[in-house]
Amino acid sequence: MSKKLLRSGLIVSVMTLVSRLLGLVRDVVTAHLMGAGASADLFFFANKIPNFLRRLFAEGAFSQAFVPVLTEYERNQPKSEIKKLVAAVSGTLGGIVTLITLIGVLGSSVITALFGFGWFLEWYNGGPDAYKFELASSLLKITFPYLWFITFTALSGAILNTLGKFAVAAFTPVFLNISIIICALLLSPHMAQPEFALAIGVLLGGLVQFCFQIPFLYREGLLVRPKWDWHHPGVVKIRKLMLPALFGVSVSQINMLLDTFIASFLQTGSISWLYYSERLLEFPLGLFGIAIATVILPSLSASHLHKSNDDFKKTIDWGIRMVFLLGVPAMLGLIILAEPMLRVLFMRGEFGISDINHAAMSLWAYGSGLLSFMLVKVLAPAYYARQDTKTPVKFGIIAMLSNMILNVIFVIPFGYVGLAIATGLSASLNAGLLWFGLYRRGIYDKQDGTIFVLFRIVIASLVMGAVMFYFNPILLVWSHLSQIDAMYKLALFILCGAGGYGLLGVAIGLRPHHFKISSASI
Repeated sequence: MSKKLLRSGLIVSVMTLVSRLLGLVRDVVTAHLMGAGASADLFFFANKIPNFLRRLFAEGAFSQAFVPVLTEYERNQPKSEIKKLVAAVSGTLGGIVTLITLIGVLGSSVITALFGFGWFLEWYNGGPDAYKFELASSLLKITFPYLWFITFTALSGAILNTLGKFAVAAFTPVFLNISIIICALLLSPHMAQPEFALAIGVLLGGLVQFCFQIPFLYREGLLVRPKWDWHHPGVVKIRKLMLPALFGVSVSQINMLLDTFIASFLQTGSISWLYYSERLLEFPLGLFGIAIATVILPSLSASHLHKSNDDFKKTIDWGIRMVFLLGVPAMLGLIILAEPMLRVLFMRGEFGISDINHAAMSLWAYGSGLLSFMLVKVLAPAYYARQDTKTPVKFGIIAMLSNMILNVIFVIPFGYVGLAIATGLSASLNAGLLWFGLYRRGIYDKQDGTIFVLFRIVIASLVMGAVMFYFNPILLVWSHLSQIDAMYKLALFILCGAGGYGLLGVAIGLRPHHFKISSASI
């Protein structure tokens, strides 16, 4: 089983790597075009709202509820019943999302006032920045329909993942990045406000992603006509699981929306600095954390259906070991190399050294919570595979309330950086509660040697981090390097760090068998 999970995880990671690299290219183009000024703030705001809802109705709560039910049908029902389930789910979910999309487009001003309240007050009082509210509302009208396309894309991706076809869904986001890049390069020069070109790129990206997956769904014989069927047994089960999960799996997204709400009251550039640092955080999170979570959910669902508690526990333990193996060094590398990475990727055009300083501070705060973000992605599926969505919701509520309190505590002395600090701390709380809940109920017991494996990973990572910190020059030195020299030096740091970490791990006793599910020894 571990070989299959490793192979699937590798496929997802490679496809995700391609997507994330193009995502970085997209952000480089965006930074060059708009920097971290008001235009960038407004576009990132208009892009964040439909992406938040995507987490609810597409990749997040829906997938967590849909995959266990589809796995159950795939194992116990004939193909005809699976087709009926897909038709009912696509028709019912599609009807709801269509209505929400129409409301979002028509009510974009209300949504902007709700989540960008600082801009609304400025507009209401006739202040000099009143244009921000009007422009954000206009951009949201263009980006909001992306939700409709990406919902069906996520549905087909969840179906393909359940069937073991991980590569297609993992590669699909590439087309969003390509669409935004093309619009930024070819369309924005002909527009007075380049942020509109990027918004059009988001919309076209959703359309292309949707169209890309249709042939693969057809090949599997599951391209069916959508049908509204609110009372279909599978739909009833999915919506019962999904309703509480709507909140549970989206705690981090809700926290980030709260950050956006507060940031609209802060200095211009706050939303952009948080965005750029968050994008760098999402690179290892998507490459490792989400990839591991994607491949273990079907496996956990199957183990639960077969009442194989031992396999269930071993799969969770494998996920935790893999998260530590990849997440701890990634977290330290992200923090130590924050300024060099931001300099190499974004310091051009409208994005200057002052923006690097500001974005680096929020990246340090976000980066400290990377391991926790990854653990949440791996631990939450253990509940959803058992069709328990209520428990993560309880923990999610606690985490969200703590984030709100921490926002108030840290935003006063630290400004926008305080928002990132609060987000990282609340993620750590959420991860701790998820782990304790599994442990207390006997759902997860650490396997033999796990503590020693994790301890060795931490030691190797700390030694690697200390060496990198010692040799890493200050930002002023990085800023005076040519682009080619800075890229070369950063790549050398990353490669030497990764190589050194691997050698240190081997030297202190880490071996491949520690990352196999069947491993029971150290």
